[in-house]
Amino acid sequence: MIVLASASPRRRELLARAGIDFEVVPADLDETALAGEAPAAYVARIARAKHDAVARAGRVTLAADTTVTIDGMILAKAANDAEATEMLRRLSGRTHQVLTAFAIGDVTTTVSTDVEMVAFDPADYVASGEYRGKAGAYAIQGVGAALVLAVRGSVTNVIGLPLVEVLAELARHGVHASLARGGAV
Repeated sequence: MIVLASASPRRRELLARAGIDFEVVPADLDETALAGEAPAAYVARIARAKHDAVARAGRVTLAADTTVTIDGMILAKAANDAEATEMLRRLSGRTHQVLTAFAIGDVTTTVSTDVEMVAFDPADYVASGEYRGKAGAYAIQGVGAALVLAVRGSVTNVIGLPLVEVLAELARHGVHASLARGGAV
């Protein structure tokens, strides 16, 4: 059993479906980006800080952080409808990157996925409320999928955890997926 340093329901679901046993121990820390911090450096720093905050001797710990980036800007979770609308206007009709960094043991890895959005008016999507708690103010695993024209790279990365890369690193730490037990991802 691993320690999952995240309260994200999406990460829990992905790990459970892969058949990984885990205990949720969310890290409580300030996730504010530093002035001038690059998006990849930001997610790597936050993932490592979450890991280090809850790591326990003798236990494999997994921590992760996801953000959306476009034009060098970090689009984390929108605080309200107005902020979500502005983020989605910025993404509409354009390609952006979803970055997830994960930390396991002494290794921190960052995975990038390109997401191409259709041109859209964000009003209806924002009104749905689905954007809440989601980096970049959308959820590809929900109705937000209708906003996505193409994904180049890991779809699970866009959901919040690059499963192929995480499972490979967990295996290096002696933790193996049991896909037959977990179900479809």
